[in-house]
Amino acid sequence: MSELQELRKKALNLSVSDRLLLLQAIADSLSEELSPRPELPPDFLDRMIGIGKTDTPPPNDAEVEAILEERLVEKYLK
Repeated sequence: MSELQELRKKALNLSVSDRLLLLQAIADSLSEELSPRPELPPDFLDRMIGIGKTDTPPPNDAEVEAILEERLVEKYLK
């Protein structure tokens, strides 16, 4: 009996929940193999640090409230 046939026989003897877990594990491994994540350059994290950094201080609560109100006016009243 081939290895594949043995695995199939063993899989059919598993409970439904275990078969579903096995199916998920196989699907995950195939997904990773068929569409691997691209390699990130070695300096990726160094380049991402400070991406949102600005020279200005963050807005205070009143300024944030005004910004949100302005956006809502633009979205719903214009």
